[in-house]
Amino acid sequence: MADDAHILVVDDDARLRGLLSRYLAGEGFRVTTADNAADARDKLRFLNPDLMVLDVMMPGESGLDLTASLRSDQGPDLPVLLLTARGSPEDRIAGFEAGADDYLGKPFEPRELVLRIRAMLRRAPPPPPPPSPEQSAGPLQLGELTFDRERGELRDADGPLRLTGGEAALLSALAAKPNEVLSREEIAATLSMDDSGERAIDVQVTRLRRKVEADPREPRFLHTVRGRGYVLKPGV
Repeated sequence: MADDAHILVVDDDARLRGLLSRYLAGEGFRVTTADNAADARDKLRFLNPDLMVLDVMMPGESGLDLTASLRSDQGPDLPVLLLTARGSPEDRIAGFEAGADDYLGKPFEPRELVLRIRAMLRRAPPPPPPPSPEQSAGPLQLGELTFDRERGELRDADGPLRLTGGEAALLSALAAKPNEVLSREEIAATLSMDDSGERAIDVQVTRLRRKVEADPREPRFLHTVRGRGYVLKPGV
């Protein structure tokens, strides 16, 4: 995606909000700001940003709560990068569990923020493997669902289902090698995730199972292979 992507910056710190707005604008992005979750919700009613940079610790509704709400069926499918001064692994995992696509601890270098934003914007499902005599490169059947590997699109009889960027990228990585066990390290490397990526993979798998499995506790398609990783097993 081009650098003229539209970024919504949500932070209750007016100074930081202004600094981020000017820096991102200087990098070629279009920027809208909001000073709390309620203000962000108001702006999302009439704006369609490409990505949201969201502070976690805000008065009233927190960034985690807003992210979780946006990931509900009623919320927009919007990539979210969380910012917080609390950067422990547990805090980062809480952010991924809420549905964030990336997480950056304060203080941070503005250049790193820009690099993460650009990586999120260009992140796309990996291309499907070339077809072989044993395996077609066409869509995969997951019971009553179909996953189009070229589009990174999960569908049921009524049309496309909502996937976050992280869920779509994970499903695409597994669908590129169906019936083959992929380690957490391999998946994290494919998705260009940082040092918390392996734990974040587990969180994304849990969330993805809620989309593709009739009973996530008894998965038919997305299996855990103890001590090795995960495998996607298509079927009807």
